Amino acid sequence: MAADIPILTIDGPGGAGKGTISSLIAERTGWHLLDSGALYRLTAHAALKHAIALDNEASLAQLAARLDVAFPVTDGQPQTLLEGEDVSRAIRTEQAGERASRVAALPSVRQALLQRQRDFCQAPGLVADGRDMGTVVFTEAPLKIFLTASADERARRRHLQLQEAGVDASLSSLLKEIQARDARDTQRSVAPLKPADDAIVLDTTRLSIPEVVDRLTELLAQRGMSSGI
Repeated sequence: MAADIPILTIDGPGGAGKGTISSLIAERTGWHLLDSGALYRLTAHAALKHAIALDNEASLAQLAARLDVAFPVTDGQPQTLLEGEDVSRAIRTEQAGERASRVAALPSVRQALLQRQRDFCQAPGLVADGRDMGTVVFTEAPLKIFLTASADERARRRHLQLQEAGVDASLSSLLKEIQARDARDTQRSVAPLKPADDAIVLDTTRLSIPEVVDRLTELLAQRGMSSGI
């Protein structure tokens, strides 16, 4: 990682708005975007495809180290390819998220994906979205954000997303899944979900997406990282 490449890390629990906010900031700055959660989702999806049990840590780590993935943009739409197959939608289901959370708790898998994540740090800059971007992967990042929101609000947002996609889902079930994933992510032995010591914690429960983007843009300017905006 080059010291002169600016890095913004955005960590936080599922449903806090990390993905949307990170994409918008990357678009505004012209920086590269790392969706680290996609790598864990892809690992879990590849395990399902190759009939590897999600508790087989050694095999999963080998799989993660040699993932055949690509993130092309076709007609302005980003795609996620696994072994040449478009799995963009398949890895974004609630079940895929639950499997990814289980895989992400395995130390050997996290180690296997560490350098792959760091390789995303390229000029002119990087927006890194995840759960341990500021605490483990990019510890020297000059600006670290921890986005959060109440579990009820995160469940409500996910429920709305699914409704808009025509998917029937129970709000109470979504809330239980979010709470279970929060517990698993915060209690795992390696790289638990928590704000970095020097992170700015931003609660998005009552904030709109434009309000959050504007706030992060202000913070980038304050740190002298706003060139290109």
